[in-house]
Amino acid sequence: MGKWAFSDCTNLTSVTISSDSIGYGAFSGCTSLTSVTIGNSVTSIGVEAFRDCTDLTSVTIPNSVTSIGTGAFYNCSNLTSVNIGNSVTSIGRSAFYNCSNLTSVNIGNSVTTIEDSAFANCTSLTSITIPNSVTTIGDQAFYGCTNLSITWYYNPAMTASNFRNNLKTVIIPNSVTTIGNSAFSSCTSLTSVTIGSGVTSIGSWAFSRCTGLTSVTIPNSVTSIGDSAFQDCTSLTSVTFERADTNYDSSSFYSGSSLLSAYSAGGIGTYARASGGYTWAKQP
Repeated sequence: MGKWAFSDCTNLTSVTISSDSIGYGAFSGCTSLTSVTIGNSVTSIGVEAFRDCTDLTSVTIPNSVTSIGTGAFYNCSNLTSVNIGNSVTSIGRSAFYNCSNLTSVNIGNSVTTIEDSAFANCTSLTSITIPNSVTTIGDQAFYGCTNLSITWYYNPAMTASNFRNNLKTVIIPNSVTTIGNSAFSSCTSLTSVTIGSGVTSIGSWAFSRCTGLTSVTIPNSVTSIGDSAFQDCTSLTSVTFERADTNYDSSSFYSGSSLLSAYSAGGIGTYARASGGYTWAKQP
């Protein structure tokens, strides 16, 4: 299907596509298009393929598709749901830019790259899960997503810097062995962290200044915690150690005048910070 094949066909309401690829701008400006069926023969969605299809409400991208081009669904302002198949490896720059009514996105587990501004200004998007296949998230990928809460299955190949303001939940899979230095530093909206049983080390500053984090469990697998790993987590009031000999620096859990020392308090167990944040005590 060539470039601009059906561009600006403003009375077109429904289309079923069985070509190998959807060309550059193929359906852009089809403002009455409400129904799109993408067949299993389609392998790529081209640049601006459905740009400004303002009546399009939902789209399912089958497993045959491997890439979504730049601006593919740019300004599809009534698009509410997107299901991205498990063969897609890249979501192009501004692919879903300004899809202001988008509320549901399912990202397939083969996606490695979410490019710049891919979901920017999706102001109705409230939640999204980033699979651990993702290694690159571009600049401002979620810029302007003011209501978004992100769950990330952590991949140590990248940091959280490009969506730290929206990151609420982190799940670190059992396949991960190391949480890198500053991986989640300054993720001030982060409230929940699950550390998998394969993690053996937590890097320096890994969760520093995560001011919304209230509790954390350090699994038995963790043997070392880096300098300042949880420093200035001012809301952190509960730390559970499943191992008695986890090695960490005196600054690892430092916040203001509050300093946690599991060695002096007895190792394995849950430690609670007293009101005011100046002392820690082992819970019964």
